[in-house]
Amino acid sequence: MSLLRRVIGGVLRRLRVRQGRTLREIAEVAGVSVPYLSEVERGRKEASSEVLAAICRALGIRLSDLLEEARDDLRRVEPRTPVAPPRVPTGRRLPTGPRPVPTGPRPTPAARPAAGGSTCPTNRVPNARAAVGGRRPAVPAGRGAGVPARATRAVRSGVGQHRVLLAVGPSPRC
Repeated sequence: MSLLRRVIGGVLRRLRVRQGRTLREIAEVAGVSVPYLSEVERGRKEASSEVLAAICRALGIRLSDLLEEARDDLRRVEPRTPVAPPRVPTGRRLPTGPRPVPTGPRPTPAARPAAGGSTCPTNRVPNARAAVGGRRPAVPAGRGAGVPARATRAVRSGVGQHRVLLAVGPSPRC
């Protein structure tokens, strides 16, 4: 594998020698030291894009011309092995199409969770009944009968006080 700095340095040296110019001439016009330019040409130093642009101006070429020649050199020395496609992580694949709409009655849960817990593995919030003493919170005024209220609990953090919403009963998706 060829390092890009070596390829770019080789192109810079080839262009400078083709023009019959010295390191000192190019270094003065580009505003870099002679030893630094020499290190860049030998591929020992990786020049910034600003320094490369200044060297290109001193050589009378565009930066894109330098990079094009470097690309051509890289293509000549790189092995012609096909590039492998990116690996897709194995495991469960997510569906890409629309979700099917279930028809018919909803299945009823087999068992209710015990007080203080939930049978749903994705539910990380404890059962709200346990949070309010094992009973369902009262329905506030204005809400329909049979619609359970949400239990909240005040939590103090380092910034201020926040209200945490606790779900009542098991999650309908479990």
